[in-house]
Amino acid sequence: MPEGDTVWLTARRLDQALRDRVLTVGELRVPRLATVELTGDAVTEVTARGKHLLTRLGSGRTLHSHLRMDGSWYLTRAGIRPRRHPEHMIRARLGNDDWIATGYRVHDLRLVRTQDEEQLVGHLGPDLLGPDWDAERAVANLQSRPDRAIGDALLDQRVLAGIGNLYKCETLFVQRVHPWTPVGDVPDLPAVVTTAHRLLRANRDHPEQSTTGLVRRGEQHWVYRRTGESCRRCGTAITAAEQGEQPFTRTTWWCPRCQRGHSD
Repeated sequence: MPEGDTVWLTARRLDQALRDRVLTVGELRVPRLATVELTGDAVTEVTARGKHLLTRLGSGRTLHSHLRMDGSWYLTRAGIRPRRHPEHMIRARLGNDDWIATGYRVHDLRLVRTQDEEQLVGHLGPDLLGPDWDAERAVANLQSRPDRAIGDALLDQRVLAGIGNLYKCETLFVQRVHPWTPVGDVPDLPAVVTTAHRLLRANRDHPEQSTTGLVRRGEQHWVYRRTGESCRRCGTAITAAEQGEQPFTRTTWWCPRCQRGHSD
């Protein structure tokens, strides 16, 4: 599933192409929205809330979408037929005289009154890349379940919004915290939250996701997807295991030497 920085960048690019322009194309290809008319409406803003995308319209409505594991929004110049995916994968098309935004396999398409957006995203915790980011509240949310493994807690969007599996693994490595450490035993929760915030902000303006500061292939991450490779810090082989309960299980990577603390 895309991380919060990817969704943030998607929202920014859509906003640059659609904001303050009248829709000449407004197609929603899902059954419950098939009769909705968007053409003639104007886009006032496209913004991200955690991993959710909100396209706000001048009519006082908001179109909600979510990328999940396989969704994407693809921008092309008006009049140019996109070739990224087959036609049957298109779920939405929003366009003006200059740009067409095509939503391929985007999920959870819903149209609500803008004043009712909280029905869709009100359950989310503080957004690491949002204007309302609140580190103290995020820490308090984590502390509310002290027996929960920190690796599971960081992925819970109700606790803090925007962290995916990549930043979970990389944040915990940087902070030398074992992924299965109970939240109540993490020595410095504010530092964990601060590191996650710093890593996402550092990557939000470009598609490359680097936590090491390097962008060459194979050098971007400390532990993520590096099973059996040497730790960049101590040389120990990186370990991987499944974490979380179905259907939310994710592969977690960590260094067993740098991240001691859980039954070690």
